[in-house]
Amino acid sequence: MVHVIVLGAAAGGGFPQWNCACDQCQSAFHSARSFTQSSLAVSADGEHWFLLNASPDLRQQILNTPALHPQPQAGKRHSPVVGAVLTNADVDHVTGLLTLRESHPLAIYASQRVLGVLHANSIFNVLNPQYVQRCPLALDQPVTLCLPDGRPAGLTVEAFCVPGKIALWLEDPTAANYGSVPEDTIALKVSDADGNSFFYIPGCASLPPELADRLRGAELVFFDGTTYTDDEMIAHGLGSKTAARMGHMAMSGPEGSLAAFADLQVARKIYIHINNSNPVWTPGSAARCAVESAGWQVAHDGLEVRV
Repeated sequence: MVHVIVLGAAAGGGFPQWNCACDQCQSAFHSARSFTQSSLAVSADGEHWFLLNASPDLRQQILNTPALHPQPQAGKRHSPVVGAVLTNADVDHVTGLLTLRESHPLAIYASQRVLGVLHANSIFNVLNPQYVQRCPLALDQPVTLCLPDGRPAGLTVEAFCVPGKIALWLEDPTAANYGSVPEDTIALKVSDADGNSFFYIPGCASLPPELADRLRGAELVFFDGTTYTDDEMIAHGLGSKTAARMGHMAMSGPEGSLAAFADLQVARKIYIHINNSNPVWTPGSAARCAVESAGWQVAHDGLEVRV
């Protein structure tokens, strides 16, 4: 069985966003209702946990999650966190690695492209290579996740490319598609030894036929829920970019994820990486009712799922 904990359900900036005075964020500030930035924790045994992306809110997420607390019987220095698997180099997916800098043995799994980005930015050298392994993820083949002593952790991940784009902070405005290459955005299939599995796809710009076929009949999919409409940021006066320009697939519309998943017979569908502008955050809103009517769940921090 794969045990999954949603550490953070929101997109970059979290919800509410620290500098946003939109109606949704103001309501959240006044009600103290908040969600941290996108990440999952997964485990096969409930003792050793791998992060799927490492958000800037990681320290708070660990505090909020008893399963990730140090266990004193294991020694004065201990953490159940034994590794992190990265889907891209977005700030909201790699910055949390800096929280793991206290000479703790773990492994970072990522595409060669993302490992190259980390290698080129010397701030990530605080992750002492004497303790922190950097493991390249080969695409389209299962990779065994291992504990610090080299034993298999009971989980495999299969990384595969999905439509997307290079991280905002790495964009080259003079290059085609801002310098993006296929490895800039990957998704993960996480499986245990018994064949139980789920998909984690926090960033995805479209659902071409080959991706739809891969997901068809899946038991569980966590999928990009950044915006409800493609022009959401513009319409609310919060930005100048569409969801597509940011490398994300809106939920609604003929090209949206609600329509794309309608015939895929996925048993459980959960939106994650939800922007502060997205009206699905508001219970009872038309958008929330629409996604729930279509069989989707909106992730929240602390949600636990077993597959």
